[in-house]
Amino acid sequence: MARRFRGSDTFKVDAKGRVSIPAPFRRVIEASDPDWKEGLRPNIVIVYGPESQDWLDVYSMEAVHEIDAQIALMQRGSPERLWNEELMYGQSFEAQVDDDGRLTIPQKYRDKIGLKGEAFFISAGDYFRIWNPEAYEARATRHSRRFTDQYPEDFDPRSLLPPLPPKG
Repeated sequence: MARRFRGSDTFKVDAKGRVSIPAPFRRVIEASDPDWKEGLRPNIVIVYGPESQDWLDVYSMEAVHEIDAQIALMQRGSPERLWNEELMYGQSFEAQVDDDGRLTIPQKYRDKIGLKGEAFFISAGDYFRIWNPEAYEARATRHSRRFTDQYPEDFDPRSLLPPLPPKG
């Protein structure tokens, strides 16, 4: 199972599209890249997705290898496999974290998600997302409103988690 990213932070994006990755995220990226060792740059996969997606998903190599294995188990030629192949292979690119812990986001992907002066990073378990901070805030507000309407104020979302299988 892939190591987990935790937390969120906002960082400046320079004119060349370079943005620092949160230090705890960098440790997960390094530990999750089987080809990385001290002195090398760790690899990641960035999924930019369809036109309607206004964020970037950033996967560690360990997480992307798990997804590759899951796609390989799907029925070849099925609509579900084709959809996942298009997303994970056709709407993505490999990148490296530079020696200063930064990621360079190409201009066309910065334009796609409206990234200008700042980037908001938020973990999502075995991957993290990069957002335009204002777009994230607007979406988070909409989601919060929807959940507030659907669940009582003191609702604990952990109650939705399935039970773990018995050990042993």
